[in-house]
Amino acid sequence: MPKKNTPRGDYPQAVITQIELLAQNILIARKRRDETQAQWARKLGVSQPTMARIERGDPSVAMVSYVMCMWLINPSAGLAELISPLNDHASLEREISKARSRRGSNKMPAAAQVPDAGAIAKLPGLARGNASRTDNAATAAGLAALLSPKRPAK
Repeated sequence: MPKKNTPRGDYPQAVITQIELLAQNILIARKRRDETQAQWARKLGVSQPTMARIERGDPSVAMVSYVMCMWLINPSAGLAELISPLNDHASLEREISKARSRRGSNKMPAAAQVPDAGAIAKLPGLARGNASRTDNAATAAGLAALLSPKRPAK
């Protein structure tokens, strides 16, 4: 069965823009290293025409090819860190709102509703990636403070 490529116009413009920026950065990195498309294609295990498509920002190129390019540029950077639970701000805000609304309903004691900093620090993604343990602890403490019940000022 032949592969069907999604037409470029079917993707949101914001996605196309991000792929084009990624392609531009890949092109710049390759040229700064004074390497040819053929050299990078060999390193990636793709054809030279595929490398050219990557540098044009073709959204139909397999994601693994783009990720391999990013890895060639910076093997220590983690792509998954971009969408780790720690960086998913919309979900974190939703969870905070839910915790605050539950606290107001008196269904259970506030202490039982809100995870402590230690529990937050154990969330997947907090122990991995480029953040240090100190950053993770500070982030966990900050999230715990946001989620903890408000104490009256003395």
